[in-house]
Amino acid sequence: MAKKSFINRILQNTRRPEGFFGRMILRGMNCGHAPIARWGMSHICFQPEWHILDIGCGGGANISEMLRRAPQGIVYGIDFSPESVAFARRKNAGALGRRCFITEGTADSLPFDDGTFDLVTAFETVYFWEDLPRAFAEAARVLKSGGMILVCNEVCDPDDTTWTDRIEGMRIYSAETIANVLTEAGFCDTAIFRHKGQAVCVTARKG
Repeated sequence: MAKKSFINRILQNTRRPEGFFGRMILRGMNCGHAPIARWGMSHICFQPEWHILDIGCGGGANISEMLRRAPQGIVYGIDFSPESVAFARRKNAGALGRRCFITEGTADSLPFDDGTFDLVTAFETVYFWEDLPRAFAEAARVLKSGGMILVCNEVCDPDDTTWTDRIEGMRIYSAETIANVLTEAGFCDTAIFRHKGQAVCVTARKG
């Protein structure tokens, strides 16, 4: 039981990484989530000059990949964990301040002007958003007309409590729930893509 309790304390860093164990989790996420993230990105037709926002940017690996996919563009990252922000900045140090900008913040109150971005992404992060409808409304606000949102998760079965029993504040949403909330936030052309296991990708366009 003590061992399980210790492991559960470490797993809380998937929600808000802090300290040594937080950095361990961020390294693991950068590697372990990469295949699903690349699969999710394959459903978006990236344009070279796009301005992109990655909400819940974690260790910054997805920022690096999107900088590659939009070679004349700019990628912003935001995360409510100071540890994640510092880690992601180190990961993207070569582009920081020129084509990459990473800051602290929350999904439901984005510190950006209306109509700033061509694409907003959320990889493995909506589980921990306090207010999903408000966050998607914020994503719509900062997107340009016709801009896209991409939500990519490895788990999508709300009845599977494998992780929610161990990680405080984690909520698992079905792909249909995500799609419905996006529609309510003003998005259209919503599409659901499924991968092996529970992996799911939801895309939508701002009307």
